[in-house]
Amino acid sequence: MSRLAIAAWANLIWAGDITYVWTLEGWLYLAVILDLHSRRVVGWAVSDRMKKDLAIRALDMAMRLRNPPPGCIFHSDRGSQYCSYAYQKKLQGYGLRPSMSGKGNCYDNSAVETFFKSLKAELIWRQSWPTRRQAEAAIFQYINGFYNTRRRHSYLGGISPLAFEAKVA
Repeated sequence: MSRLAIAAWANLIWAGDITYVWTLEGWLYLAVILDLHSRRVVGWAVSDRMKKDLAIRALDMAMRLRNPPPGCIFHSDRGSQYCSYAYQKKLQGYGLRPSMSGKGNCYDNSAVETFFKSLKAELIWRQSWPTRRQAEAAIFQYINGFYNTRRRHSYLGGISPLAFEAKVA
């Protein structure tokens, strides 16, 4: 497959999900969106509440960063945030095509679940977080200073998401 053909896969399928991080102030919820082509985190947001606006803020960030072509598929679970009228309207407004897991199927969003496991094993579980703000700052640094830029992925041939995107551009 040529570089041009490989690069054409970018921004065709995104996947999103929400996880949670315990802090001494209470739960911090994290919504992320991955480009499944490069495994790059293209959007993320945190909040002390797991509401639709959390997922919408992550989507808005991804759109500002990537501006995918109409028809990009957005895959998620059937959580109330993603099923909400406001979220579905945002997807439609951006020209994204919604895709959702089958009922009770937690395995078809494995790329995002793998990201969450890496985040928790490599950062979250290694210390306690006194405040949500401290956890948020650490997550920001993990995503932008390590995961996207330096973390090697076997799926990508042992290079980081940004290096993979540069290689196929």
